[in-house]
Amino acid sequence: MYYVYQLKSLSEPKQRYTGYTQNLKARLAKHNNAEIPHTSKFTPWKLVNYIAFSDELKAKEFETYLKSGSGRSFANRHFW
Repeated sequence: MYYVYQLKSLSEPKQRYTGYTQNLKARLAKHNNAEIPHTSKFTPWKLVNYIAFSDELKAKEFETYLKSGSGRSFANRHFW
């Protein structure tokens, strides 16, 4: 499975992150262990939601959408 996930920083609640992975548990651990440069300064992170896809391309497309202007608006209305 491929997961598109959204995180919220517990130290800086206005900081959010959207990503994609095949191993959600390991990826969240990497974020919280400051192993991901983009998110390292806002640890710890809380998993807000995730969506599982069986198709990798669909997961990547949905992640890209959530990072777009209309995707952020959608996420603000439905997930945050």
